[in-house]
Amino acid sequence: MPIAYWCVLVAALMPLLFTGIAKFSGGGYNNRKVPDFQARLSGFRQRAHWAHNNSFEAFPPFAAGVIIAHQLGAASERIDQLALAFIVLRLVYGAFYLADLHWQRSLAWLAAFGCTIALFFTAAGA
Repeated sequence: MPIAYWCVLVAALMPLLFTGIAKFSGGGYNNRKVPDFQARLSGFRQRAHWAHNNSFEAFPPFAAGVIIAHQLGAASERIDQLALAFIVLRLVYGAFYLADLHWQRSLAWLAAFGCTIALFFTAAGA
């Protein structure tokens, strides 16, 4: 299986990393009233929740880009490079979010989004 497909799995699981940080890095988590718990989050735990939400938003176009590029016969090495870069950049994005480094976070987001766009251009050039 291509590395990029494994990256799709990692990207699909990434929201769990950030929600885990939000839920289990301090006390007070209540699985019966999750929205109430989330509404009370603050600091890095709130930012972890926001990174969790943004990870869900970033996943569909990334996964589609990987699959479409493979389906159209784009170079596997290039798809793998872009997929790995996306994963690294999304992890960096999350770390910057937790650290409240807002402009660095935005740059990491933009670079990861650029990888997604590049997957589509790679597919178009196949």
